[in-house]
Amino acid sequence: MRSEYQKFQDLGCEIVDVGPDSPKKFREYWAQHKLPFVGLADPDHVAAKQYQQAVKLLKLGRMPLQLIVDREGIVRYRYDSGSMSDIPLIGEVLDELRALG
Repeated sequence: MRSEYQKFQDLGCEIVDVGPDSPKKFREYWAQHKLPFVGLADPDHVAAKQYQQAVKLLKLGRMPLQLIVDREGIVRYRYDSGSMSDIPLIGEVLDELRALG
């Protein structure tokens, strides 16, 4: 996502990466990797529950979930992954954004 971040920005979008780690771990990771987009710690699983993110204990916990949420808070695109490696290609997500206008 880092290498394609400007393409999202050019479409007027912001990337928010939400994960189960603590705020401290998120800050350290973001600083270490110099990520340009937002990282949101969700150790209490508030966002995960809100968007009904799948959890599979045998597959390391929370499954990846990609969402496009518009400015009104409406989910316009959703991809529920079946495993940690099952994620849509960045180009596919950008195509969805372009289709939404």
